[in-house]
Amino acid sequence: MIENDLISIIIPVYNSSKYLDETIKSIKKQTYRNYEAIFIDDGSSDNSVEIIEKYKAKMAEIKIIKTEHQGVSEARNIGIKEAKGRFLTFLDSDDLWTKDKLAKQLKFIKENDYAFVYCNFKYISDDGRKISKEIKTGAETDYNRALEDIRILTITAMIDLKKVPKALCYMPNIMNEDIATWWKILKSGFTAYGQDEVLAYYRKTKNSRSSKKYITSYYRWQMYRKQEKLSLGKSLYCFFKYVLNAVLKRTGVMKTISKDL
Repeated sequence: MIENDLISIIIPVYNSSKYLDETIKSIKKQTYRNYEAIFIDDGSSDNSVEIIEKYKAKMAEIKIIKTEHQGVSEARNIGIKEAKGRFLTFLDSDDLWTKDKLAKQLKFIKENDYAFVYCNFKYISDDGRKISKEIKTGAETDYNRALEDIRILTITAMIDLKKVPKALCYMPNIMNEDIATWWKILKSGFTAYGQDEVLAYYRKTKNSRSSKKYITSYYRWQMYRKQEKLSLGKSLYCFFKYVLNAVLKRTGVMKTISKDL
């Protein structure tokens, strides 16, 4: 049963002990308190579970689900299945939110009667000491706009499950599973709306998928051709726009982190 105004936060975890303290603290600092934080440990071999359990002892909002290693898509899907909230959000185990992310996004989605929203964000370095310029993500995104850009970062999304069927939110076990999910939702007739404010911070690590540009570009092309079955012409057009938008987003010079967090 969906609980009104309860926000379900889905956090997949795999050997994330280096960052987990900081990530959980960004949840703990939220000014909006009616949430459940569902951690899905995807077979970690480090002390990630111990760190989560340390906070769980003091935070009733935290739930832990332990599974064998199946990958981030299945971990998120397990969390989605268990979610009891009306509103669905995602946070990765090395990323951060501003303290009022949930409060501001909930107000934005409810006051405008939206089904699917996202927000601006910034990149932070692996050690968390440097930060990028604000990444503007656009006022609204439909299916065609989403094909040409990466506007909806997983940690910036909020979905109203009273409007969007939960079945549309389950993620396929492929590279760029989150993007494929947003395309699926948008292709079903929904529009996502952007909140022009930085509410999330995406950590750029050496091993993050987004840092491997050639691999992500290759899989993006494969998604156009094999998953979405776009024509060659449409695929080329979307891929050109995708590359151009990616370059524009990454031209900001990193600066020393200050009062952002």
